Amino acid sequence: MIIGEVMEKYPATVEVFKKYFGKGCFDCPGSGYEDIDFGSNMHNVDVGALLKELNETAEGKKKG
Repeated sequence: MIIGEVMEKYPATVEVFKKYFGKGCFDCPGSGYEDIDFGSNMHNVDVGALLKELNETAEGKKKG
């Protein structure tokens, strides 16, 4: 999924993206067209760990 679409559909995931990508992610025009895998590669982040936390947060299993 596109990063911006995830944040729009699941607002609680914003904090997860901040944790993994930093606060600059939200000012970046790329968030409107870059997918999670691409962002993970750009930020040298384990995509599996990020997806796990995003899914937990989107499903309401994790606070914050």
